[in-house]
Amino acid sequence: MSGFSTARLKMVDGQVRTNDVTDRRVLDAMLTVPREAFVPADRQALAYLDLDLDVSEGAAKRFLIKPQLTGKLLQAAEIGEGDNVLVVGCATGYLAALTAKLAGQVTATECDSALAAKAKAALNLANVTCKAAACADGDPSAAPYDVIILNGATEVSPEALLGQLKEGGRLVGVSAESRPPRAIIVTHTHGEFGHRALFDAAAPVLPGLERAAAFVF
Repeated sequence: MSGFSTARLKMVDGQVRTNDVTDRRVLDAMLTVPREAFVPADRQALAYLDLDLDVSEGAAKRFLIKPQLTGKLLQAAEIGEGDNVLVVGCATGYLAALTAKLAGQVTATECDSALAAKAKAALNLANVTCKAAACADGDPSAAPYDVIILNGATEVSPEALLGQLKEGGRLVGVSAESRPPRAIIVTHTHGEFGHRALFDAAAPVLPGLERAAAFVF
């Protein structure tokens, strides 16, 4: 077994399973998708650590969120094999690659066009479309979605994204609108949006989903 394969197994056993991720499909996806393939070469040694991994290449900081949080969000999303899923702020595409193992069709957006190009090359999967787009905008062209997953946190209510949810659909991610930040699921039922906190969680805020700076005299 290669070093990365061993590290991947340790990540799943030591970080993901121990954080109450029991969904077999999610665990299998995390055991088979090579996280190191979505990390710049000089940072591949960090690929399986329990941290939000900086994969930035430009000025804006972009991250792969912690493996344990990734697993818990995917489990909470309850993605079906035929589902149409949007991954927001995909960075280099790791979360989109995992989602592609679970869903029928995946659209992944990334606001950094250089990273979007890297994600497109790394993913190269028949059921994934990767686009450069602002995180807050989603991708109306492939909507409505059964599931929307944020690869990070939001400090505001992502209205445009919620508007792209199918009836019965759900959005999962981290809400940093209040303290402490929490993983949330928002469900779209009968034209209404129901918000439910899942567990305390922290993640980097996605570009364009930050709280507006308060005016200070």
